[in-house]
Amino acid sequence: MSKQNTIRRIGILTSGGDAPGMNAAIRAVVLAAHQYSIECIGFFHGYNGLINQEYRLLDNSSVKDIIHKGGTILKSARCPEMLSETGVKQAVNSLIKLQIDALIVIGGDGSFNGMLAIEQHWQGQLIGLPGTIDNDLDGTDFTIGFSTAINTAIEAIDKIRDTADAFDRVFVVELMGRHSGHIAFNVGIACGAEQIISFENFNANDANKKVNEIVSDIKHHQSQDHQSYLIVLAENLWPNGAQSLSEQLKLQYSIDCGTCILGHIQRGGSPVAKDRLLATKLGVAAIEAVLVGKTSIMLGELKTEIEEVTLNDAVQHTKIVAENLVVAHENILALAAQNKR
Repeated sequence: MSKQNTIRRIGILTSGGDAPGMNAAIRAVVLAAHQYSIECIGFFHGYNGLINQEYRLLDNSSVKDIIHKGGTILKSARCPEMLSETGVKQAVNSLIKLQIDALIVIGGDGSFNGMLAIEQHWQGQLIGLPGTIDNDLDGTDFTIGFSTAINTAIEAIDKIRDTADAFDRVFVVELMGRHSGHIAFNVGIACGAEQIISFENFNANDANKKVNEIVSDIKHHQSQDHQSYLIVLAENLWPNGAQSLSEQLKLQYSIDCGTCILGHIQRGGSPVAKDRLLATKLGVAAIEAVLVGKTSIMLGELKTEIEEVTLNDAVQHTKIVAENLVVAHENILALAAQNKR
């Protein structure tokens, strides 16, 4: 008997931080599964719903008109219980009791670590789909939600630039990314930010040196009658955060400086076309992977092709910001330095 004929029921959950496009992925999984008469069970609030058996049957009507919606119809949450063997075994017991043949998890590295824990106690299939705005999973060029987060941040910073121009002000804008600079560099370059401070080009031990460089550059811009100055800062990087940098510029150097922490606005909103397409392709690929017996893998897209990578490899955090982006920013700074002479 083929694997296709033995798969009767799959489980789906979204875990960790929400990302625009998660609903599109859910929709694709459900519609693709329906073509093979596979029943879909959606668990609410991530692994919490799996442990507590809080779920609903997902059919075609359940996923109608959700492709354009942000967030996730299955809700999401962190699940501390999954950090203990007791919690993991409770999740496994639910999978067995509900006769789940395969579990598809849409989330980031924490979600995938949960799957790796389940793998130790369960014989079913496990498929991960990369859903996080941070773009920090290995084995895929982009994660579901990243492109939308970029667009959201760009729109916000363009508006901040208007205010900065009106008042000839400096603004420090802190962006999400956890411990990854993908958002900071993509947004910073797209917005023409005068400074991008990220994990790729900054060490906290050099904070005072960096401040002196920024102050010198700001004064040059002001001498040239430039109307505004934007500093894009990656979160979890500058000592004591963006507000600390802003206050230092104000108190020590008398530079009028505003602060904007975009925060969770980057995680919401209707997904852009790129995220809808990526989510749909990966959702369909997840069902195809289940049908041929694949397990313990994440599906991603590399150079427009669907690829698979082991869950262990996906969470290694070796993917770095594209070198050409870093070089482009360095060249812009170098050009600005030449213009000072």
